[in-house]
Amino acid sequence: MNNFGLIVLEIVSAALAFVLARFMIKPYRMIGEARYLGLPLGFAFLGASYVFMGASLFFSDYLNVERIQWLQLFTGAYAYVFLAITYYFSAKKHERKIDLLMQVLVSLIFLMLISLIVVFIPSPFALPNYKIVDEHFRIFNMFMALYVTLYTLRRHVRKPDSKTMLAPLGYALLAFSQYSFLIWSLDASYSAFIGAHVIWVASLLVFLFVPHKTYFS
Repeated sequence: MNNFGLIVLEIVSAALAFVLARFMIKPYRMIGEARYLGLPLGFAFLGASYVFMGASLFFSDYLNVERIQWLQLFTGAYAYVFLAITYYFSAKKHERKIDLLMQVLVSLIFLMLISLIVVFIPSPFALPNYKIVDEHFRIFNMFMALYVTLYTLRRHVRKPDSKTMLAPLGYALLAFSQYSFLIWSLDASYSAFIGAHVIWVASLLVFLFVPHKTYFS
């Protein structure tokens, strides 16, 4: 598969993620609780990371590609953090817990702004090796996705819900896609790189089925 095919996959992935973000914001509008903000923010950042990855495949200038890759790295990590902290606080109904969630969300947005400054404003300090940082971020993302997978799976075991029973599968596929990217980063396995793209598109399709079944059934 050439870059054109991969760019198309990134566009499709970004479109699916942004559609999911639109679906995920409905619970917040209906209930008005801040703990539901993490899901639309998480999928919005996930969509942004796909946009940046597609842009890195499109441009040929090394400096621009490197900057875009760093942005993809940060936005992807933010996405998984938003998703993880949302589920962590989902069972916490005390107001102090909600306030803490808002503080975490604001802190992450602040860190995102710092990341933009670090990447785009010249600095006397060189950025660390992108490949090494990418591998650490992939491991971090994978564990965040696994945490959400286990959390949602345990919740469904305790209280089965046919409308959202596929959510653990979607998060498991996201975790597996990060594992495939890690394999590609470690040994340059092109099949792992293609597999990671296919797996995360499959995960987004699973996620898209969940709100469709919830809101339109």
